[in-house]
Amino acid sequence: MTDTVLRIASYNIRKARGLDQKRVPGRTLQVINQLQADIVVLQEADRRVGVRKPAIPRKLIEAETDFRLVDVCENGISLGWHGNAVLMRDPAQVLRVERVPLPGLEPRGAVRLDMTFGGGLSVVAAHLGLLRRDRREQLQALCQATANSPHAVIAGDFNEWSHCKGLEPLVGKFETHAPGHSFHARRPVAALDRFALSHGVELRGAGVEQGALARRASDHLPVWSDIAIPAAATC
Repeated sequence: MTDTVLRIASYNIRKARGLDQKRVPGRTLQVINQLQADIVVLQEADRRVGVRKPAIPRKLIEAETDFRLVDVCENGISLGWHGNAVLMRDPAQVLRVERVPLPGLEPRGAVRLDMTFGGGLSVVAAHLGLLRRDRREQLQALCQATANSPHAVIAGDFNEWSHCKGLEPLVGKFETHAPGHSFHARRPVAALDRFALSHGVELRGAGVEQGALARRASDHLPVWSDIAIPAAATC
């Protein structure tokens, strides 16, 4: 059996509000379509106040993309949970969804999806906190949440400016990859958006979408990674 190769993308869409301060959901979806990904994890996919209405209407996602929204919300209204949403071309591959509360001063949470790809894959969509001590605790919680996964990918906005500090809980369990500078979109100077791959998951390629549309649609540029998951072992 051959390995399964997937493209996973991560994009902090800033509630579909661009650098022109206009909220244009269709523009955000155009950027997402350009990524040619199989799975896209989104951060800040919902409004902050009230019932946290979607930043992008569900019907618009269905009309303008080949993606389907994975049902991860609790209230039946939002796209995501704590702003974390997941789009997939084939959501039938999802076996289980788990909402993972994250520690820290801010209300944060992540979403774990267990999938059938390869020998089994868990994808975690996360948006980590602003304080490093909180991020360390949050990464530790995500390590625990994926401890029993055959293979795992943590994808999202790690909010970590340093290349050598803050990611210590992942050492020995995950290999962290920053595809490039993704923030600020007007003048990218920081690699805040990253992927952490567990042992056995191979990175085949990665990058940052730096087209003109992406540079206007959010304060973050989207990042992507091509990964290979080993096929399930057979007797």
